Amino acid sequence: MDIFIRSVAVLSRACGFVAGSLILISIFVVTHMVVQRYAFGQPTIWQTEFVIYALIASTLIGSPYVLLLRGHVNMDILPIYAGPRLRFALAMVASVGALGFCLLLFWFGAWYWHEAWSKDWHSDTLWRVPLWIPHLSLPVGMGILSLQYVADILSLVTGRTLPFGLPPKTGTDALVESFPAHVDTLT
Repeated sequence: MDIFIRSVAVLSRACGFVAGSLILISIFVVTHMVVQRYAFGQPTIWQTEFVIYALIASTLIGSPYVLLLRGHVNMDILPIYAGPRLRFALAMVASVGALGFCLLLFWFGAWYWHEAWSKDWHSDTLWRVPLWIPHLSLPVGMGILSLQYVADILSLVTGRTLPFGLPPKTGTDALVESFPAHVDTLT
């Protein structure tokens, strides 16, 4: 099980690298587009469409990395004050529900990608990019995100991680300890 969890973590980190690279490439393409259009007065054909697809792909493919780092928005006011059993139950309900949603997106995204690939769909722009390429980011991103959720659920069930990453204490002590140390000096 440790091998699976570590392998999924490596895969999620690779997704983070790909997502960051897509954002960096998009920055360069937008700069190229501006220079080409305004400095040289030449039309742009592929740049806008590429940047749109790349930023969407970076969002979808980067989502497993965000989950791995717990970088998503988390409403944890109830788990902070909940006891260990309720905290565990809330974490399981949230994780299993999110996993189900990601699996649905994976399934329908794979179906949509296959349709674009098998019917040879192209965009309606001058670039005429084959649409299976940008549509691939949905099943890939959601598939790896689903694996990351499975790894998180396994870590939670086996006690490798705490629910919501919170310490086992509850009540006001846990709330006070969750703030950084420098907050006390401000009051």
